[in-house]
Amino acid sequence: MVKIGLEIHGYLNTNGKLFCDCKSEHGLKHSIPNTNICPICTGQPGSKPMLPNKSAIDKCIEIALILGCKINENLVWQRKHYSWPDLPKGFQNTISGPYATPNGIKGKFLGINITECHLEEDPASWNPKTGEIDYNRSGSPLIEIVTEPDFKNSDEVVTWLKKLVTTLSYVKAIDRKAGIKADVNVSIDGGKRIEMKNINSLKNIKAAIDFEIERQKKDLPKIQETRMFDELKGVTILMRTKENAQDYRFVIEPDLPIIKIDKKKISNLKSLLPETPHEKLKKLIKKHKIEKKSAEILTQKLEIVEFFEKVIEKANSKLAVRWITEELLRVLNYVKMEMEDVNIDPYNFVELLDLIESGALTELKAKDILNEFIPNSFSPKIKLKEHSQISSENEITNFIKKVIKENKIAVQDFKSGKKESFNFLMGQVMKLSDKRADFKKVKELLEKELK
Repeated sequence: MVKIGLEIHGYLNTNGKLFCDCKSEHGLKHSIPNTNICPICTGQPGSKPMLPNKSAIDKCIEIALILGCKINENLVWQRKHYSWPDLPKGFQNTISGPYATPNGIKGKFLGINITECHLEEDPASWNPKTGEIDYNRSGSPLIEIVTEPDFKNSDEVVTWLKKLVTTLSYVKAIDRKAGIKADVNVSIDGGKRIEMKNINSLKNIKAAIDFEIERQKKDLPKIQETRMFDELKGVTILMRTKENAQDYRFVIEPDLPIIKIDKKKISNLKSLLPETPHEKLKKLIKKHKIEKKSAEILTQKLEIVEFFEKVIEKANSKLAVRWITEELLRVLNYVKMEMEDVNIDPYNFVELLDLIESGALTELKAKDILNEFIPNSFSPKIKLKEHSQISSENEITNFIKKVIKENKIAVQDFKSGKKESFNFLMGQVMKLSDKRADFKKVKELLEKELK
């Protein structure tokens, strides 16, 4: 039987580092090295940590609550010692280890038991090929989520991780742009546990698990090991035999006080948590009768699903689903912006849908107006005079006759059996009418004229 457990690391979405006022910078490929640093985060002799970043502690509690964890009220910082070039102090400050009470313990999220989640600082970035060290991310606040070995295969792991990342994005706790890293523990009955360190994408996590399972089936591990995944070769490589907690020489951090979390604070943070994507999904399907596929698209981002919920209070839900999951997301993707980056009033969007449904606007012109909603929306009614739908048969017929006269080859091709020529002629009529002609009437009248 295969057992898989995860130790997931994510950067908390804070402005400052954990123990100093330097900007928390991580996942930025083009940042200038060693610019957001100070004596504290570079471990200079005599430097002392400031009090821990309050925002990081709050976000850690929020994550623990989402994972169904019991929140510990007295948090003691530990020094986790190891000798590595990316660790300037020679130890890492963490709320973990044999003497620690982690931020949250004994949780459960989507069927997987959570051992603990805790706060810690990130080491620096070390390039082993050049020996260069960039301290920009040193001291950035990290969350570590440790699961029980409840997964049985790589597909379960990847599906669960996707849902976890989406859920954490609802409280804006994790920096999604920086991604997550995971240490993956794999074991087969009768064999020792193998840990694979710092795997940085879902694709690589799946590939590493699949390779390691097959490797262990052929050669059951007798010694606990730490391995790395070589994504170019698709194999795991031995780094070292696994350290025990004693190897890290955990001691209580003398320069940091015990953090006391009162019940009122926990209760307040819990009350501010939004519904999870899973809860939103169930509500959209059961209450609003939205198809599962569309509901899954809507719940990928909190801002989108909350916008949708406001829109369907006043608009046709079927039309709203199509225009949000297709057209609104199309526009946002084109301009490379998120919903929180723009100011689209749900009422303006409802007005736009009403004008489509009433026939006052063609869908093509409505798309043009939606494009103009970026970055700030407006009442589409102010554009109605110049964009209103043309429904007059005489006016549409005049467009059609002109198009037929100017595109005789396409007309002949259509009469010869090339049906795609009809679509070309339709497009020319819509272009001539500035996309304002009633599409159904154009189709009907064009077919009549061509006959």
